[in-house]
Amino acid sequence: MCPQARRSNDALEIFRNLDWPTIIIYMIMVLAGMVSIYAASYDFDDASMFAYTEFSGKQLRWIGLSLILGFVLLMVNSRIYETYAFPIYVALLILLLITPFVAHDIKGSRSWISLGAMSLQPAEFAKFATALALAKLFSGYHFVLNSSWKNYARAFLIIFLPIVLILAQNETGSALTFMSLFFVLYREGMSGLILFAAMFAVVIFVVDLKFADTLVVGVPTGEFAVLVMVVVVSIVMTALYTKRLQPVRNLLIWYALVGAGIAVADICGVDTPILTVMLGAIGVGTLYIAVLAFTRSKLWIPVCTALLATAFLFSVNAAFDKVLQPHQQMRIKVALGIVEDLRGTGYNVNQSKIAIGSGGFAGKGFLNGTQTKLKYVPEQHTDFIFCTIGEEEGFIGSAIVTLLFLALILRVIAIGERQPNTFTRVYAYCVASYFAFHFCINIGMVIGLCPVIGIPLPFFSYGGSSLWGFTILLFVLLRLDAARKQSL
Repeated sequence: MCPQARRSNDALEIFRNLDWPTIIIYMIMVLAGMVSIYAASYDFDDASMFAYTEFSGKQLRWIGLSLILGFVLLMVNSRIYETYAFPIYVALLILLLITPFVAHDIKGSRSWISLGAMSLQPAEFAKFATALALAKLFSGYHFVLNSSWKNYARAFLIIFLPIVLILAQNETGSALTFMSLFFVLYREGMSGLILFAAMFAVVIFVVDLKFADTLVVGVPTGEFAVLVMVVVVSIVMTALYTKRLQPVRNLLIWYALVGAGIAVADICGVDTPILTVMLGAIGVGTLYIAVLAFTRSKLWIPVCTALLATAFLFSVNAAFDKVLQPHQQMRIKVALGIVEDLRGTGYNVNQSKIAIGSGGFAGKGFLNGTQTKLKYVPEQHTDFIFCTIGEEEGFIGSAIVTLLFLALILRVIAIGERQPNTFTRVYAYCVASYFAFHFCINIGMVIGLCPVIGIPLPFFSYGGSSLWGFTILLFVLLRLDAARKQSL
C-alpha cells in the first residue's frame, strides 16, 4: 500500500473511532457561546452577528481557528502526546516564567503576551501541558501514588509549579484552576484524608471570617463554632479508628462536663475565660487520644487533625490580612456577606443577580435583556456571560447550559473510564476536573456564591486563549481515545 493510501486509511480510522457525541456537544456549546456573546455586547446598532467589529464576529474567527487546530491535533500521532509530555510541560513552564517580563500590565496583571494584533495568555495552555505531565507521571513503570511520599511530592510538584508561576503574573483565578487536579489524585489513589483536610480548611476559613464580629458566651462565634467542629471531628475519627465504645464514651463525658461547666458559669455570671477553657478541654481530649495512639497508630490522625485545625484557626486572620491583597479581601467579604459594597466591589455581582432574577422562567427573549443592553453588568461578554443567558433565556436557558456542561463532564469521565491505559485515563480526569472547576466557580461568581476571581465559562466566554486552551484539552483527549483500540 502506498504511503498516501496508508495515511488516508489512518485518517478514516481516526474519524471512525472519534467520540462524536462529545464533538456534537462541543459544537453546540461554541455556537451557543457566540450567540450569547453577540447578545451580551449588542448595543442597538443593528450590526450583524458575523461582523468583525462585533465581539461575536471576532469569536467566530476564533471558533474557525479552533476547528482547524482541533483537526490538526486529531491528525497528530497519539503516541507523540505521551512521548513529549514532559518536554511540552517544561516548555510551558519556561513560557510562564518569562511572561511577566514581556507582558503588558493589564488591570494589574502581566499574563498576556502580545503577538501583533492579538494577545495570548500562556496560563490557558499550561492546563493542557500540566495534564499531560501528570498523566505521564502516573503512567510510569510501576508508579503507585500511595507507595511512597516521593510519588506524592512529584505529583504535587507538577501541580504547584505552574500555580507559583501564574501567581507571579498576578492571575489568582487562573492559578486556582490547577487545584482542581487534586480530584485526579484522589481518583488515582490519594488518601481521602488529604481531600478532607483541604475541605475542612476551607470551612474553617469561611466560618471564622463570616462570624468573626458576633459573640457566643463571650467568644467570637466563628472561633466557637470551629472549636466545636474540631471536637466533633476528633470524636468521630476516634470512633472510626478504634471501633470501641469506651474511648468515645470517655471523650463524650469529658466534653459534656466542660460544656456544662461553661453553661453554668455563663448563667451565674461568672467571669470565665471561655476560649482558654475550650482550648484546654481540646488539649486534654487530644492528649487522651494521643495516649491511645501508642497502641493504635491510626489514632495519630485525629490527634494531628485537632492540633493542625486549631493552629490553622488562629492563623486565618493573619493570613487574610497579610497575604491577600486589599481587593481580594474585599471580594471575599462581599461573597461571604460580611460587607455590602453595591457601588464598588459588589456592583458586578449585584447587577448580575438582578439580571438573572429578572429573566424569570422563560427569559425576556433574545436581545431583550435590559440589564444587558444598558450595560449595567461590566464584562458581560467574558466572565459574566452567564447573566446574559439567565436574563434573556431565563431558567430554561440556564438549565440547558447546565445540562450541556453536565453532559460534557460525564462524557469525558466515561471516556476516561473506558481507557486501557493509565495515561489517557488520567488525562481524561484532568480535563473533566478543569471543566467542572471552571463551570462551578464561574456560575458561583455570577450568582454571588463565590468571590469574583476572573475565570471564564468554557466555550461561552469571549476570548481566543480560553477557547483555544479548552479546545486543545478536549481534542487531544479525543485523539488519545480514538487510538484506544491500538493499546489492546
